[in-house]
Amino acid sequence: MSYAIPQSEQLSRRAWGALLVLCGALFLDALDVSMIGVALPSIRTDLHLSTSSLQWVVSAYVLGYGGFLLLGGRAADLLGRRRVFLIALGVFIVASALGGIATDGSLLIAMRFVKGVSAAFTAPAGLSIITTTFAEGPARNKALAVYTATGATGFSLGLVFGGLLTEIGWRWVFFLPAPVALVALLAGIRLVPQSTRPRFSRAFDLAGAVSMTAGMLLLVFTLVEAPDAGWGSFRTLGSFVAVAAIFAVFVARERSTPAPLVRLGILRNASLVRANLGAMSLFGGWVGFQFIVTLYLQQLRGWSSLETGLAIFPGGALVAVLSPRIAPLIMRFGVTRLIVAGLVSITGAYALFLPIGLDSGYAAAMLPTFILAGLGFALAFGPLNVAATNGVAPEEQGLAGGLLNTSFQFGGALALAIVTAVINANVGAGGSPQAILVGYHAALYVSVGAALLGLTAMLQRTSRRAAEPEPALEEIMDEAA
Repeated sequence: MSYAIPQSEQLSRRAWGALLVLCGALFLDALDVSMIGVALPSIRTDLHLSTSSLQWVVSAYVLGYGGFLLLGGRAADLLGRRRVFLIALGVFIVASALGGIATDGSLLIAMRFVKGVSAAFTAPAGLSIITTTFAEGPARNKALAVYTATGATGFSLGLVFGGLLTEIGWRWVFFLPAPVALVALLAGIRLVPQSTRPRFSRAFDLAGAVSMTAGMLLLVFTLVEAPDAGWGSFRTLGSFVAVAAIFAVFVARERSTPAPLVRLGILRNASLVRANLGAMSLFGGWVGFQFIVTLYLQQLRGWSSLETGLAIFPGGALVAVLSPRIAPLIMRFGVTRLIVAGLVSITGAYALFLPIGLDSGYAAAMLPTFILAGLGFALAFGPLNVAATNGVAPEEQGLAGGLLNTSFQFGGALALAIVTAVINANVGAGGSPQAILVGYHAALYVSVGAALLGLTAMLQRTSRRAAEPEPALEEIMDEAA
């Protein structure tokens, strides 16, 4: 089944149907990232998880997503975009259902990893279906605008949906997406087109994807366990050596294979490298911050999961409202200034939360942080995507985008691992509320530091070539139209 959407701004019913399916999958992926956050304290209590184990409920997803994202894009090109999209969506359904019936942390974490891997295949497949099905021009621009806005909306609404579902029972955070995804799968079988014939090939760098993911998993595990094992212990030092060895194997593999997962020469692009560092810091700081805030509000302040979701929601709402409207600002100020402004805003947001106490008020002590964080995320996210593709050859635009999204996910996992290590190092078993708060204060510096590192990277200008190529800016402007 194959058809092309004509170059017209008025999309047909069939076109809207296909786009709705693709947006539904992206919405579920974005929803899953934020929805699980407010459910963490309930999961921790029910399954008797430690702080170290709890962070894996988040990290497993983002590592599965980030670790297999490049492979997912390659699989879509070689095996068929429609086939990969529908199979991965089916895996998402099964993993959601199994996660909902999990009675121990191991199964839950494993299913979160599987869901992350499935998202790593649906996301690039869905985007490539749009770009190869909708004709270049108004039809594609409208489809991409709707698609990207759906992701931002899902991430924002996940905070509220997660709170509502957790009030019923945290397992509904897993159960509810399953039937929604099933409806999308059945509709997708009928509506999603097969734009090109799959090209079966041996040029499939599975070893590269596995080694990269294994290295990231071991690095996060080492950071989380280091406070208990000891930073200078043989176990910790040996793990760091093993991480270095695995990444060395990955680099050697990418240099020698005829069809690498990542062409390492692309990293000579300074704009791409800075954008990836900025992405790691932006998402890493936020994931760590949300983890701390969720535990603080529910465990120390006694807020419900719904109250927690609604408290953080203003920041997410700003992201959903402002993200589709950033293109005119890019045209006026350029990407670097917007990214810097965004990272300054988000650094200030985390710093404002540092003096938080056990009886701090919401309006004065918390709301400004969430608003500044949402503003910063909205200002930086879109421009980072533009910066990552500036100066990149057309045939490597997909690789550049995949690297950026991998950096977003790995940054989240890495920062969360460090946050967890800091909390474990500063809060002993059975600590008083004040002692726990001290641990949270210490961990907040991780998010502040992450934002500052990203800001420093973006300010390192290797040349005066600050003006972005016009084609990239015009594309963003068209998508916002």
